[in-house]
Amino acid sequence: MVPYPSPQVTNFSLEELLSDYRDYLVRERGLVDGSVQGYESVARRFLSERARGGDLDLEGLVAADVTNFVQGECRDGRVRGARLLTSGLRSLLHYLYLEGGPVRQLASVVPAVAGWRGSSLPRGLEPEQVARLLASCDRRTAVGSRDHAILLLLVRLGLRAQEVASLELEDLDWRAGEVVVRGKGRRQERLPLPVDVGESLVDYLRHGRSSSWCTRLFRRVRAPHHELTQEGIGDVVRWACVRAGLPKVGAHRLRHTAATAMLRARVRLPEVAQVLRHRSLSTTAIYAKVDEKQLRSLARPWPGGGA
Repeated sequence: MVPYPSPQVTNFSLEELLSDYRDYLVRERGLVDGSVQGYESVARRFLSERARGGDLDLEGLVAADVTNFVQGECRDGRVRGARLLTSGLRSLLHYLYLEGGPVRQLASVVPAVAGWRGSSLPRGLEPEQVARLLASCDRRTAVGSRDHAILLLLVRLGLRAQEVASLELEDLDWRAGEVVVRGKGRRQERLPLPVDVGESLVDYLRHGRSSSWCTRLFRRVRAPHHELTQEGIGDVVRWACVRAGLPKVGAHRLRHTAATAMLRARVRLPEVAQVLRHRSLSTTAIYAKVDEKQLRSLARPWPGGGA
């Protein structure tokens, strides 16, 4: 039996540990910024409960602490959020074990999250709601022209919030009419740039974006002119919902909206998968369940003519 490594450290500074963990996720795991931020958020919530006087005492950490944390954080019952939480927690515990700290291998005690692929329906916005969302942007202002371009990228191309936040000026190939998207796994793919999206981007670049050394496409309008983060893109969507009088939704809801709109326009599933850049067609197939007209044509009559 291989013995556990002997503890090398008894106390950690919370911020120093999080900084080292962040570097590990980038260098060793090769995770993109959005995943790093999510994992770091889980680590901060878990470790903050064990910070005492600025130092982090992990000597008494046991399996019950892990399961109690997961149960407390997953009370809302959302499968996706629970999976992200448990994945991040396993990563942290594995990292602490590899670093030789006073933590035994507890990653295996993180509870599994029950869930069945394809059991839920993706919920997109209706065309009328999309129109209200876009109309809520006052394109005469710098903020309005920027937000209109962001919303169109989300709802027409189905980009993820992180992908919109990562766009660089050089990613817009005006001659070819394409945009370079940096997706999951550090992949770079080219997508056609629809005319209305291109026109909105031109309007933003001419009237909404001040000149700066920053090469990121979307930035804050007011000083300091930092680039918009993934969370900033989500805020753009939520504030547009407020202005349009719609319930607040996240940026990913607009990705669902793009997918369902393509299927309603009779775009084939493989082509939808190419636009959304899904690695597996089974990931895209879930959207077929929202096309009620097509599904109704496949339904067999009930025996005996009952309802």
